Amino acid sequence: MRDEQATRLVRAETIRAAEQSFSHPWNPASEVHGTRLGPLTGLRRLAVNVARLPPGKESFVPHRHHVEEEWLYILSGCGTALIGETEHEVGPGDFMGFPAGSDAHHLRNTGTDDLVYLVGGEVVAVDVADFPAHAKRLVRIGDRVEIADADAFRPWPG
Repeated sequence: MRDEQATRLVRAETIRAAEQSFSHPWNPASEVHGTRLGPLTGLRRLAVNVARLPPGKESFVPHRHHVEEEWLYILSGCGTALIGETEHEVGPGDFMGFPAGSDAHHLRNTGTDDLVYLVGGEVVAVDVADFPAHAKRLVRIGDRVEIADADAFRPWPG
């Protein structure tokens, strides 16, 4: 039987070895390197990730969640956070929180060093996210993801 306590502490070398790269297909400047910390410790209801953006790179695309809450905490480096229509310079110690349904957000590394941050939020069974710059809406149910033009969604009659 495996000792479950052994998974509660994840060493830095394990985190570095588990790093993966991600990019968003709609943004050629998107390049995120990181590790999903939550699954390494058995967390299922809370997402906690460490992420790194190389200089000149961006997270994904501006987006907002209708169900999930999301947060970011800058560990090192500097960048620009787009929150709604406003850009904000961010650096070590800055924290951003995005309640469900709040402004679209996005992160870009504007410095000369890697921008390293913690990012996370809720893990929910169903979420809806908008991508305002692309006029798209994503609906996720479990592992199934569907994306459509935002204007294809109509209010239900009644």
